[in-house]
Order: sequence, then C-alpha cells, then structure tokens
Amino acid sequence: AGLVKGASRGEGLGNKFLSHIREVDSIVHVVRYFEDSNIVHVDGSVDPVRDIETINLELIFADMEVMEKRIDKTRKMLKSGDKKFQTELELYESIKATLESGKTVRTMKFDAEQQSQVDNLFLLTSKPVLYAANVSENDLQSGKENAFVAKLKEYVSGEGAEVMTICAKIEEEIAQLEENEKQEFLQELGLSESGLDRLIKASYKLLGLISFLTAGPQEVRAWTIVKGTKAPQAAGKIHSDFERGFIRAEVVAYKDLMDCGTYTAAKEKGLVRSEGKEYVMQDGDVTLFRFNV
Repeated sequence: AGLVKGASRGEGLGNKFLSHIREVDSIVHVVRYFEDSNIVHVDGSVDPVRDIETINLELIFADMEVMEKRIDKTRKMLKSGDKKFQTELELYESIKATLESGKTVRTMKFDAEQQSQVDNLFLLTSKPVLYAANVSENDLQSGKENAFVAKLKEYVSGEGAEVMTICAKIEEEIAQLEENEKQEFLQELGLSESGLDRLIKASYKLLGLISFLTAGPQEVRAWTIVKGTKAPQAAGKIHSDFERGFIRAEVVAYKDLMDCGTYTAAKEKGLVRSEGKEYVMQDGDVTLFRFNV
C-alpha cells in the first residue's frame, strides 16, 4: 500500500497517506528494479524512473495546492503594508513556479532565512529523499548495478538525494533468522551487512545525523545527534543537568573499545581521551560525561 497515480486527488490512500508523509523528516522511496513475470507491475513494465516521476508528480500536485492557498493568504496580508509579506510572496511565487515546471522544491537553493520559511511550509517535495533500488538477488550478490540503477543516479543527481540498492526478498529471509544465523547467511551471500543496516546508515547520512554511545552496568544506549554537535549539547540529549553542569567528556572510539575488549584496557592503552566543551562529537564515540550541578 502506498501512493498511486491520482493520490493528490484522493485516489488510493490519497490525502491520508500524504498527511503522514508531511510529518516525516525524510522519505525513503523504494523503487522496483527487478524483472519477475510472477509479480506483475501495475503499469505492465519495470521502469523505475517512470515510477519515480509518477510519485513525484503526485507530491508536486499536493504542494501546489498548499502554495496556492499560502499565496492567496499572503496577498491578503500584503494589504497591511508590511513589506515582509512582499518578500514572502516573492518566495512563495518562485516555489510555485518551480512546482509548475515539474521540479521538486529540494532542487531549489535558498538562503538561511528563506530555508527557515520553507521548512515551516512542510512541503512534501522539500524533504530529502533516499531512493532504495529493490534489485534481484543476483544483482545484489554480484555487486553490479543494473542499468536502471545507473540511470537513477543520473536522474536524481540534481536533487541531493541518496541512492542505494536493497533486495527485499533477502531482507525478508534475514528477518526470520536468529542473530547468529543472520551473520552466517550474510557470509554465504558474500555480504558484510544487511540491507536494513545499510538503509539506516544511508538515512543518517541523508539527515546529517550521527550516534554516540553511553555504557553502564545496566545498559548500553545509542543517542542520535546532529553531525557537528559539541560535547555539552550532546550531554544535554541525556539530561539538561548534564549540559548545564558539564565538566568534561571521557571518550573512546567504538572500534578501539571493541579491539581492547574492556574500557579499562582501552584506558590503559591511552585510548580514552578527556575532551572539553569545544569537542565535536564523532560517530560511534563511547562517552562518559562528567558534570556537577
């Protein structure tokens, strides 16, 4: 179940599905890239670019409706004489013109102030997109991208989108296995990690996110932060007191900790660093925050 041609007019799941998409930070668009006579395509043939254009067009139509309403409202507000509404109107009209040309909002360039305004519009086509090419088992195992994938990368080059390959059939099989069986299965296929793991990593990259870890006797936990976040603000993700009373962060890289086996061993080898307020957190940092309030 997903978007179909005519969704912007209420076809299929229609507006209900579109409203759900409006609430997300990014979109993962899974596109069929495999040939299988037993699985009939709704349009009768496999053409990923055509499928993407169909979905994008529905999102564009939905955004055009939003912009038309916003433009009408702004024109009325302009009568107040406030010049800021003229600036907003020019921005909204440029967005509408881009949509009318068949292009998505994410292909446009904005300054910081404009970007803030665009973010507040919650436009569907302004959201970053990760295209997941659903390929056959043979294509995934061979490591060769079929002609469709190469064509897709060229097609989305101006969107700032991410493209990855995945095999839904293999992922279905992996989901039914125990953890130790998963690793054996992946090794047999010549794969280092599952498609789901690669999808998560690609999504993090698309959104500019990283994770740091905290570890204690009871649990190990990952915390998601924006790339470029400094140590005190990262500490604040755990509790506001940690940020307010931040003293320092004791940090060891995840790989170093795994290689050493224990935190004590890593410390003895000098791999545990003491970092201050200006330290920029790195993906996979295992961190102990020292604070005082």
